[in-house]
Amino acid sequence: MDESARIDAALDAVGPRLKWLRGQRGLTLTALSDATGISKSTLSRLETGQRRPSLELLLPLAQAYRVPLDELVGAPDVGDPRVRLKPRRVRGRVVVPLTPQPGPVQAWKILIPGSQTTPQPRTHEGYEWLYVLSGRMRLILGTHDLTLESGEVAEFDTHVAHWFGSADGRPAEVLSLFGRQGERAHVRTDRKQRED
Repeated sequence: MDESARIDAALDAVGPRLKWLRGQRGLTLTALSDATGISKSTLSRLETGQRRPSLELLLPLAQAYRVPLDELVGAPDVGDPRVRLKPRRVRGRVVVPLTPQPGPVQAWKILIPGSQTTPQPRTHEGYEWLYVLSGRMRLILGTHDLTLESGEVAEFDTHVAHWFGSADGRPAEVLSLFGRQGERAHVRTDRKQRED
């Protein structure tokens, strides 16, 4: 939808919104006309879409209804773009959830302290994908004992006994994608690369 179509759609929605607000406030056209100084016929035409809303008409209506002007025209909310991350401690690590809503796949940033060097393998439902952001991470996975450097990735079924911690007694930062029901991370490339 182009910009002029979006504007037309927003303006078309003003009439029904004005009628709904008047009904919510229990006002008659006469009472609203007295409060705003706008004639009853103009108010009626605004509500039915026969008259295009203008700033001169919308300002007194916004004041009469005691609502912001953008509520009359249905302007989209402009939210705060910052994400408020709430770190917590889990098994001696700082864990920062990166996905705000529950869902099949969750993303976490995990700060592994240098003191976590003793393996304690465990199993549970799910599938995990780990990316080492910084430091060196030791991964025990079944019979495998691996050291992952910054930039390396591992993925595994969490039904296999596993543990990860510091590989060298220094902290490591890890990005984790975890799917409880066997959800796996999928890497997509563009079609041309796949055909080559």
